[in-house]
Amino acid sequence: DVHMIELNISCPNVKQGGAAFGTSCEMASEVVKQVRKATSKPLVVKLSPNVTNIADIAKAVESAGADAVSLINTLLGMRIDINTGRPVLRNNVGGMSGRAVFPIAVRMVWQVANAVKIPVIGMGGVSSGRDAIELMMAGASAVQVGAVIFTDPYAPIKIIDEMNNFLDSKNISSVRDIIGTVKVW
Repeated sequence: DVHMIELNISCPNVKQGGAAFGTSCEMASEVVKQVRKATSKPLVVKLSPNVTNIADIAKAVESAGADAVSLINTLLGMRIDINTGRPVLRNNVGGMSGRAVFPIAVRMVWQVANAVKIPVIGMGGVSSGRDAIELMMAGASAVQVGAVIFTDPYAPIKIIDEMNNFLDSKNISSVRDIIGTVKVW
């Protein structure tokens, strides 16, 4: 039985794909409204970082019925095979993830967490417990781990251990106590 739905409105890896309706407040809102009509299950909407103002998109999907948002999906990237002169991917562009996107994820999680009342799930280049804590301090209520699992399938366990060690070292009794605690200048 499916307990929750993550609606990815930001997939950059398909022709005429999610990137089109994940970058417009109106289109993102309409997709969420239609999905909300079709289900009463908790609905998490996955947002694209390939936008001018991610907080506006987050507010639009919140108003349309999202129960939470997850971010960030991959950034658009491109590589070229210099021997053939052709893009490496048949789609020409594709999603870039991993460590390089982490600072962008932190910024966008912080912006969205300060713009909506629904929970924010952070992701994008998380590879350590410190990274997960940083996203939570920025405002994420939960964190997803992705690309790092390709190189270390035990990464999620290590991340949890690192988080627990950090919390213990700071005498913080619950991970919930760090959510949104960044002290901006």
